[in-house]
Amino acid sequence: MFQSPTYGSLELPQIRERILTFLSEEPEHKYQLVVGTDSQPNNGAGVDFVTTIVVHRKGHGGIYFWKRVVNKKHYVLRQRMYDEATMSLEMAETVLALLHKDGITKYDVEIHVDIGQFGETREMIAEIVGMIRGSGYAVKIKPDAYAASKVADRYT
Repeated sequence: MFQSPTYGSLELPQIRERILTFLSEEPEHKYQLVVGTDSQPNNGAGVDFVTTIVVHRKGHGGIYFWKRVVNKKHYVLRQRMYDEATMSLEMAETVLALLHKDGITKYDVEIHVDIGQFGETREMIAEIVGMIRGSGYAVKIKPDAYAASKVADRYT
């Protein structure tokens, strides 16, 4: 079950309809479909992962959907970042399967990862970016990774 601040709780077929409606409302604009995941340790009681699907109408706002998964496993930072990237890749594949009959391809999807040049995650950039590019997706890191570091972060 996904959540949306605008549409409430939705299943995947409903998300597909909302996305297609949003795209058809202003077809003259350029759009970007972005997937990102953020996580937050939960005081020793596991980790909250939030994955977002963002449809950005460039220069004119957008819509997004999010899904939370709580994993009770204890994580080290490296494994958490890899799991975030893997969840984003899995969601990108799910979104592509959902929208493939509507002309959406891997070239239309970008994955945002919550790693950057500063802080503890900087050592993982080449590995995680390489993993995502190797899967056929465009990838952004912080500070350009808004789907992970801004949108998903709101719910972790």
